[in-house]
Amino acid sequence: MAEPKIKVGITQGDINGIGYEVIIKTLIDPRVLDMCTPIIYGSPKVGAFYRKTISGVDNFNFNIIRSADDANSKRSNIINVMDDEAKVELGKASEVSSKGALAALDAAIRDLKGGKVDVLVTSPFRKQNISTDYTFPGHVEFLANAFEAKSHLLLHVNSTVRMAIATRHMPLSQVPAEITKELIIGHLHLLDMTLRRDFLIPKPRIAVLGLNPHAGDNGQIGTEEMDVIIPAVEEAIKSKILAFGPYPADNFFGQNCATRFDAVLAMYHDQGLAPFMTLSSGASITYTCGLPIIRTSPTHGAAYDIAGKDKASPDSFRAALYLACDAYRHRKEYDELVKNPLPATKLEMEK
Repeated sequence: MAEPKIKVGITQGDINGIGYEVIIKTLIDPRVLDMCTPIIYGSPKVGAFYRKTISGVDNFNFNIIRSADDANSKRSNIINVMDDEAKVELGKASEVSSKGALAALDAAIRDLKGGKVDVLVTSPFRKQNISTDYTFPGHVEFLANAFEAKSHLLLHVNSTVRMAIATRHMPLSQVPAEITKELIIGHLHLLDMTLRRDFLIPKPRIAVLGLNPHAGDNGQIGTEEMDVIIPAVEEAIKSKILAFGPYPADNFFGQNCATRFDAVLAMYHDQGLAPFMTLSSGASITYTCGLPIIRTSPTHGAAYDIAGKDKASPDSFRAALYLACDAYRHRKEYDELVKNPLPATKLEMEK
């Protein structure tokens, strides 16, 4: 008997951005429905508006449902979470779009907790536009709070590199104080488990970058490597984590070393993401480590400048949907292997 298809919860994001365009361009491919059952949390009215702005999708329509329980496995389903009078204002920040983004996220979280959907793919919204009631820096922190995750880490993924950042968005002047031995060790444990469980990499190799130029040059250009990063890597190794470094970032990327590891842990935003974006081919994804559920997202933002112009590429969103489904299957397989590490022999079964 075939296993039921994975139910993918998809949030609409900012209705004034490119979210619906990349969603529709992804779901119009019938092969997607062979793999999963999409359930969008959004607005049928807004979806219909964007369908008219995209060429070649005349035969595509959303299946409107009231509950994820009613999802048709052969259709792209949508649950209305907005007022029917919601107005699209292409490329503009608005209170309506902000409320719609949060309503979709809240509804998807409820269904994830209730087991009505299996994984979550979030479309982008601009957190700067969200009302003061939204007290989180972004999706990751909002989800970590909702699922009471003690630790979390954002992993950026493309076809060749997986890049994690030790610190979140903050001024560069604040980064050194945030880099602690406990932080690095915690991230390495979380990254190691994610690679094993959700990516099915049995012995992941993780590269750790230094904070200072030349990785501190033995303390001559900074002591964070000697005082914090090296001791953290050494302790992680004692825990049987295959961690290496710290490496000077310039030589590391200049010699294309990132492709020799299963993941890289950079110390701050631009150190990791500038080379990551350079190495990406348009289909990069963000993956949230540390949550009890699978969550992915395209790396691009709401892209107000091209909203409604039929110019947005669905590559990143499509890759995020595929990764969510792959990770869900991998996690189930890993958990089953942990629960039953050895298959029963014929003799044991007869006994």
